[in-house]
Amino acid sequence: MAKTGADLLIERLIEWGVDTIFGLPGDGINGLFESLRTHQDQIRFVQVRHEESAAFMAAGYAKFTGKLGVCMATSGCGGFHLMNGLYDAKYDGQPVLAITGHTFHDISGSLYQQDADLVKVFMDLAAYNERIMGPDHVVNVVDQAIRTALGQRTVSHISFPKDLQDWTAGDDTRSMPNIPNHTSVLKVSTEISPSLAQLQRAADVINAGEKVAILAGRGCLDARDEVTQLADLVAGPIIKALLGKAVVPDDSPYTTGGIGLLGTAPSQDAIEECDTLIMIGTHFPYTEYFPKPGKVRTVQIDLDPTHIGLRTPVEIGLIGDSKTVLTGLLPLIKPKQDRSFLEKAQERMNFWRELMTTRGTQTDIPMKPQVIPHLISPLLDSNAIITCDCGNNTTWAARHIQLRDEMQFSTSGLLATMGSGLPYAISASIAFPNRQVVALVGDGGFTMLMGEIATAVKYKLPIKVFIFHNNSYGQIKWEQIVMEGNPEFGVELQPIDFAAYARACGATGFTIDDPKDAPDVIRKALAHDGPVIVDAIVDQNEPPMPGKITTNQAMEFAKSLVRGEEDRYEIIKNVIKSQVEEAVATKGRSLLTLIPGIGK
Repeated sequence: MAKTGADLLIERLIEWGVDTIFGLPGDGINGLFESLRTHQDQIRFVQVRHEESAAFMAAGYAKFTGKLGVCMATSGCGGFHLMNGLYDAKYDGQPVLAITGHTFHDISGSLYQQDADLVKVFMDLAAYNERIMGPDHVVNVVDQAIRTALGQRTVSHISFPKDLQDWTAGDDTRSMPNIPNHTSVLKVSTEISPSLAQLQRAADVINAGEKVAILAGRGCLDARDEVTQLADLVAGPIIKALLGKAVVPDDSPYTTGGIGLLGTAPSQDAIEECDTLIMIGTHFPYTEYFPKPGKVRTVQIDLDPTHIGLRTPVEIGLIGDSKTVLTGLLPLIKPKQDRSFLEKAQERMNFWRELMTTRGTQTDIPMKPQVIPHLISPLLDSNAIITCDCGNNTTWAARHIQLRDEMQFSTSGLLATMGSGLPYAISASIAFPNRQVVALVGDGGFTMLMGEIATAVKYKLPIKVFIFHNNSYGQIKWEQIVMEGNPEFGVELQPIDFAAYARACGATGFTIDDPKDAPDVIRKALAHDGPVIVDAIVDQNEPPMPGKITTNQAMEFAKSLVRGEEDRYEIIKNVIKSQVEEAVATKGRSLLTLIPGIGK
């Protein structure tokens, strides 16, 4: 029996090693779903409650497995819904293939139902973006879409007209140049290394430096040993971009943790005081946290040449994957005898860790949000996968979850979109059914795609979701106050009983509002064999302040209070308490020294 166009597509995906597709059924992809049904022993379909989740899951699947993520949606509206999750994959450099339906090929462009030209819609989004023209076109398109997604670590899109999914090769006429079997399934290595001369030039710059710092991102997640060896040789700290949190364990003597708004004061000190910076596998976006141009000599290692010099002036750029480049570079680095720069960073980091312990063990009511991740962290398995959403919860996760051993961590990086934490956790649990998966999310981001708890229940995924419940879009609130100098507006949320919602979906729900109850509830949640939501009621006026405050941030903060911030007295109380602790613990600049009328 002749194969349909849909069969040809699904079978080619299987040949490429695709074993999971995330999506939602619809009229425009019924042919593809029939093929998925008949091939379900070879490829798994995961049904979601919203197509945006399918795209997030494909992105998360790619992040945690290193393989191609695949999502599927119907024509028109289904394809539109994919876009946020697909932009997340594009911006974080993840290989994802999106497959969408399209209306009947011979009424396209005639205002038929769901007749949206998704190829045009996806023009900015997808590096490869093509409509299938018939069964004999399928294999060519699928192969090139996957080659592009894997080779460029980005998004590819295939649009498949509804009727052509059911056509067979006998209904089509193969053109003369379209020779059968001329395209093949071939996965190529991305191991790339610069020339010895380029490596030596980079080594000369590094060897000349007296205070060398390393900024590591997601591009060196598979080069942990090499990055650690480099830090030891140059006697310099490893500063981690958020998506590079798992590059080295958080208790490593070589790391000062994160950078930026979510980062640590010791990391910012190291950036400000170094004379040489080595950037590896990162294009961390916030240029204001880099050394001032001209102040340091910079060597950058990246697989993508368009990233070289993107954020800060670079003297030497090395193109290649981090592990391969570092393997060639390390023998050329001369061990530094003076280790005072690293030792100073380590001393500061010891103070910072003490500060985080102080904040994570507070017994105040309303409960401080830091308490939750501080208690969760030591209870995590050595190979746990942690996801988080974007918002205040990201700050608490970044600072208080201490990665070790083979743990993995991710969030939406460059796009920084809300709503990704729960779908990421689902895809991680599907990819690794025997590993502990924990999601740390805010109440704002969670409610965007909260229907996916039903997905976790349906597939019996034992994910644990901890919600920082502060009845506000907390990060936006603090941006209004600290960045803009405005009182909060439009950020208050209507409360939801998330534990009751969990039970309504068939999951297990707990509520915590008192820190003395938190250890017992967290242990019960982590031990439960099934999906769990923990609704943690936390103080909405606890500030996620940067590790190091700038004068401008302090001034804007003061202006917002003067202009009538509704909760200003509670905010001032919390800020004064936390900043006194920080000034003592880090022996550095705090908000108190900068706010007029408070500092001296």
